[in-house]
Formats: sequence, structure tokens, C-alpha cells
Amino acid sequence: VQLVESGGGLVQAGGSLRLSCAASGRTFNIYAMGWFRRAPGKERELVSRIVWNVGTTYYPDSVKGRFTISRDNAKNTVYLQMNTLKPEDTAVYYCAARLLGNMEYGYWGQGTLVTVSS
Repeated sequence: VQLVESGGGLVQAGGSLRLSCAASGRTFNIYAMGWFRRAPGKERELVSRIVWNVGTTYYPDSVKGRFTISRDNAKNTVYLQMNTLKPEDTAVYYCAARLLGNMEYGYWGQGTLVTVSS
């Protein structure tokens, strides 16, 4: 499975961005897609997850109500709509795929930088 993110950039606090992640390859084996982020000096954090076939989603409290994950099965693409962005959302955002029968996210995109200015 290959993953390619797009959509990062610079935005002012309170603004919005939408990230996209296009999957290719053995996409029929995907169980879930996740968006992670890593801010400078911090641990990698899961910010959203969607179970591919049923659409069940998860958000940590840090982004709940502001971020929305969605997917387009026909395009094999997952999106992360980020609203009301805060400076602390500044990070490199990665999408990742977890395949059926696996507990780990084994496939990762190259990352896209999101910078939120105050």
C-alpha cells in the first residue's frame, strides 16, 4: 500500500485546512486509516482514525469537535478536515494504513507540514 498526503500549509489561528491521503496498491486489505501528527519535541499522536468499510471514527479530546475524518472509497482517499486551528496544531501530519489482521499501522505517507500562526 502506498500513501500520498497533500493539503498542508500555513494558516492563521482559527482557520481551516483539509488534508488528503490517496492510497494505492492493495487497498482492499485496508482495515483502518489514521491521521497522526508529530510536533517538534513531542511524541507522535493519533489525531483521527476511520475504519475503512464501516466508517467508524475516533478522535482524541485534543481535536474532537474541530477535526473530521472522512473517506471516499471509490477514490481510495481519506480526508482530514481541520477547523478552528490552533498554534498547538502545528506539526507534520501523516496518514497511515492498518491492514486486516494487523494491530499496527504498517504503511505511512511522507507527511505534510501544517503550520498555524498566532
